[in-house]
Amino acid sequence: MDRLTDRIAIITGAASGIGAATARLFAGEGAALVLADVQAGPGEAVAQAIRAEGGRAEFRRTDVTQAAEVEALVAAAVARHGRLDVLVNNAGNVGEFAPTAECTEENWDFLSNLNLKSAFLGCKYGLAPMLRQGAGAIVNLSSTAGVVGFAGRPGYSAAKTGIVGLTRTVALEYADRGIRVNCVCPGATLTPMLERLEELYPGRHDYLRERVPMRRLADPGEVAQEHEHQRSTQA
Repeated sequence: MDRLTDRIAIITGAASGIGAATARLFAGEGAALVLADVQAGPGEAVAQAIRAEGGRAEFRRTDVTQAAEVEALVAAAVARHGRLDVLVNNAGNVGEFAPTAECTEENWDFLSNLNLKSAFLGCKYGLAPMLRQGAGAIVNLSSTAGVVGFAGRPGYSAAKTGIVGLTRTVALEYADRGIRVNCVCPGATLTPMLERLEELYPGRHDYLRERVPMRRLADPGEVAQEHEHQRSTQA
C-alpha cells in the first residue's frame, strides 16, 4: 500500500526474526532501509533479498551496545538519505535462564546492555535528526516479560520493563516536537532465538504455548505489522 513511501527507517537486530520481518514489511510499504546487526552475513543477506525484490535496503554492521557505533549508524543513514523518519529499536536477547539468586552478574550486564542500553542509545542519537525535522517515529521492542515478569529471567524481565519506562519518558519529552514514541510488547514469537531455546530447553515451546490464551506462538510477521501500526503515518 506504499504507506512508507519516501520514509527513511533504521531497524536494529535486523538479521533475523522480528527485525528481518519488520524490514521486509517496511520495504514492501516503500521505505528506504538502513539495517543494523552484529551478524554481518545474515544481515547483508536480508538487505540483498529486499533489493532483489525491488526494495531499497542497505546493511551496516553495528554493535548497538556501543555509543560510537550507534551514533555512526544514525549519521550514516542521515548522510545517505538526508533524514531519519523511523527508528525501530529491535535488537535484543533472552540470555541465560536462571532464578535471581543464581543469575550471574555477567548475564545481567549482557541483558541490560543489549536490551535496554541499546534502546536508550538508539533514542539518544535517533532523536537528533528527528528534532531537526520536527517529525519522526520511534518504536521500541519490549516484551510481555516487561509487563508481567517471568520467573527465571530476572535480567531479561528487568531490561524489558526498563524499555517500557524509557518509552513512556521519551514519548512525554518529545510529544510536542512532532515525534511519536511507542513500545511493542510481544509474547513468545517463533524466531531463531526461540528455536535455539527449544534446543537448549526441550519442551520450552509447549511451556510457552500453554500460557498463551490462543494456545499458539506468534509469527514474526505479526509483530512486524504492529511495528508498522505503531510507527503511524507522519506528514
